[in-house]
Amino acid sequence: MEAAAEPLRSVRLLSRVLLLLSQCYVLSGDGSLNLEHSQPLAQAVKDPGPTSIFTVVPRAAESTEIPPYMMKCPSNGLCSRLPADCIDCATNFSCTYGKPVSFDCTVKPSVTCVDQDLKPQRNFIVNMTCRFCWQLPETDYECTNSTSCMTVACPRQRYLANCTVRDHIHCLGNRTFPKLLYCNWTGGYKWSTALALSVTLGGFGADRFYLGQWREGLGKLFSFGGLGIWTLIDVLLIGVGYVGPADGSLYI
Repeated sequence: MEAAAEPLRSVRLLSRVLLLLSQCYVLSGDGSLNLEHSQPLAQAVKDPGPTSIFTVVPRAAESTEIPPYMMKCPSNGLCSRLPADCIDCATNFSCTYGKPVSFDCTVKPSVTCVDQDLKPQRNFIVNMTCRFCWQLPETDYECTNSTSCMTVACPRQRYLANCTVRDHIHCLGNRTFPKLLYCNWTGGYKWSTALALSVTLGGFGADRFYLGQWREGLGKLFSFGGLGIWTLIDVLLIGVGYVGPADGSLYI
């Protein structure tokens, strides 16, 4: 029995030795075949390769800004009644001055208007008188006032004002223009009040004090109205408007 079991033990021992050698073979350099195939695979997974850079361009925001002229342009009104800032007209400067003339006009973008039949309209005709804006009557434009010129002067003083044509008035050329105007501002002094003070209390200089003329008022006060003569003269001068407020303004 022992002689029969001896070859079996040798076979088992030989198989264990072969198994151990095979494992060593796999783990040694000869077994790197599988590792060579597995290493590039692992590297391919970890390495993303050359990256592409995409530049994201932000989309331009749509402009929602309202044009400045829209503040003067009523919606769904008559096109012929729109202010001049709301329309563009093909004007012709060769028209005859003072004669009626018609020009083709188009409303500006974002402006809505209608015709006499309440239908939307963009092209229409404007009838006007052939003249430049600075030739309009004084009632058709507004000008700046000056509080630094004397209204009571000889000759009358003028000042350079900036004038702007009213919205619904149509004319040729620039709608804003300079113009020399007579000094016509007022400081709030009343002619009737000055005359009443001159008649009643003129001997005490009340009229001169009211008009802001302190030196003349003190002179009349301490001279008792120039013994009455100065008082009578002031009544006449204030009555005809020759003596006015000290700031050079007009009576109201």
